[in-house]
Amino acid sequence: MDIKARSHILVCAGAGCVASGSLEVSAALQSALEAKGLDKEVQVIETGCLGPCAAGPVAVVYPDGVFYQNLKPEDAAVIVEEHILKGRIVERLVHKEHATSQAVPALNQIDFFKGQERIVLRNCGVIDPLKIDDYIARDGYQALAKVLTEMTPEQVTDTVKKSGLRGRGGAGFPTGLKWEFTRKAQGERKYVLCNADEGDPGAFMDRDMLESDPFAVIEGITLGGFAIGAHQGFFYIRAEYPMAIKRVQTAINLARKAGLLGENILGSAFSFDLEIRLGAGAFVCGEETSLINSIQGERGEPRIRPPYPTQEGLWGHPTVINNVETLANVPAVLFYGADWFRQIGTAKSGGTKVFALAGKVRHTGLVEVPMGSTLREIIFNIGGGVPGNKQLKAVQTGGPAGGCIPADAIDTVVDYETLTKAGSIMGSGGMIVMDEDDCMVDIARYYIGFNQDESCGKCTPCREGTMRMLEIFDRIVGGEGTLEDLNLLERLGNLLKKAALCGLGRAAPNPVLSTLKNFRKEYEAHVIDKVCPTGKCPGLKSGKSNP
Repeated sequence: MDIKARSHILVCAGAGCVASGSLEVSAALQSALEAKGLDKEVQVIETGCLGPCAAGPVAVVYPDGVFYQNLKPEDAAVIVEEHILKGRIVERLVHKEHATSQAVPALNQIDFFKGQERIVLRNCGVIDPLKIDDYIARDGYQALAKVLTEMTPEQVTDTVKKSGLRGRGGAGFPTGLKWEFTRKAQGERKYVLCNADEGDPGAFMDRDMLESDPFAVIEGITLGGFAIGAHQGFFYIRAEYPMAIKRVQTAINLARKAGLLGENILGSAFSFDLEIRLGAGAFVCGEETSLINSIQGERGEPRIRPPYPTQEGLWGHPTVINNVETLANVPAVLFYGADWFRQIGTAKSGGTKVFALAGKVRHTGLVEVPMGSTLREIIFNIGGGVPGNKQLKAVQTGGPAGGCIPADAIDTVVDYETLTKAGSIMGSGGMIVMDEDDCMVDIARYYIGFNQDESCGKCTPCREGTMRMLEIFDRIVGGEGTLEDLNLLERLGNLLKKAALCGLGRAAPNPVLSTLKNFRKEYEAHVIDKVCPTGKCPGLKSGKSNP
């Protein structure tokens, strides 16, 4: 970023906005500036994801902080002529409040952004993700410098433990404790792995973070390597994320060139390097031991534990595995301190959580909120509520391993324990909003079908249990279901939770069990009255009246 420029136009170049045409908008802005002779005074910068995916392509003009949305290439000349040259905001292109239709040009006054607290996403949409100087200018690598000059590995793990940072991949295991176990494990060689095998339907947190701020994740992995005594780390990224892969590899190369990866980092005795390994899209490889097998070139199947990866992981050596979001938190924790991080969030869960907000909500996208926020705050204050004057019906969190929380529990607090108690899980951060037109039986059938299709087949409970549950759903939506089928679904689901080999198999029935509990009457309408109240199941009579 050229600090000499009088103005900067930051254009989102995350995957969502790129798919909507943001690169064409960026090129059009550059051409319009050149046509007016302003290309030396005003700089166009392609950044990562700013968050509001439904509004893309988006751009922000600084130093004014004006947010433009739903841009087209032909809008570029208007923005340059009116805003850059004449200082007049182009109101038709700015955000409008739903309730009042009032224009809100200022980024920091838009509800979608006002309700967030950004730690992990602090640089997303602000820096050029392919320029290491941009990252360093925003305190990047300050944590690594501090650790290498002032701290021991024990002090690093203690700080992360005291911060309350828990694994953001879904399980919520204390990060510092995992690091401590690995540091104390016997073994001359140790590894740090970044789990970027994001496979939940509707989830795109890890992808956007890798595309938008790869240096933060690289710094986090490097800090983890110092803490546990590792000198090698690996990114495990699914091959369906080509933009993320390209940007991470570019960032690794730039970090090496700057002396921030490789031998004797920052002139210290610590050496550490990183490589990328690609996943072939198997959902089960998001599970730690399956991921390890995949990197080793073996079949992506879970192992029996113990031994845990912290004792015997990659190629038999002690290994730490953290997901993208967890590692992106680490530089901030170590730079600003455990107490700073701990004051955000709840007593049991420090910090923030990133969610991919999707479904029947006005403002979909990537949001980051303090732990302890409620579903209501996320969906209505940030997301703008349900569009089309429809009623909220349920919120699904945790992806295929999560559950559906009904609308009357909208004030549920978002933290690990509370969501589990509500019949769902935190998961990696998918959050799908459903309205009155969604059939909960159809939703549960979709998720059990996904889990059945993605089952690795190693253990009988998951391989056979998910298949039998899917067969029952096929009977129900085909008009042949009975009340006994509902009992069978519950019995199979509870058996699967107890007997499956890995965490993914044990969580597979969660969408079924939560909808059976919270939407029993809807199931009964399907099997007793042979009616789908929403009209979504074609094998049944529709319960919707004709308008």
